[in-house]
Amino acid sequence: MRLYVDDLRDPPDDTWTVARSSAEALAILRSEAVVEELSLDHDLGGDDTTRPIALYLSEHDQWPPIVRVHSSNPVGVEWLVGMAERYGPGVTR
Repeated sequence: MRLYVDDLRDPPDDTWTVARSSAEALAILRSEAVVEELSLDHDLGGDDTTRPIALYLSEHDQWPPIVRVHSSNPVGVEWLVGMAERYGPGVTR
């Protein structure tokens, strides 16, 4: 599965499963689904971000092999990329 996490934008094509909140994405990650590729926005509306997702993946050593960050928030991008590089496979650009 390819998981695209963004509250507003749609994925580039219909091969992605979309999660509009961190709670929705975490439910997918906690299920039996095998996520092979993950694309993260940082800001998900209100106080919600994808930081809980990165923390969950790090704590459970569950990073997928391909991680992308498509956020327009430079501070959020830096944080997500740092987490993926330190605890996961790094970020595919």
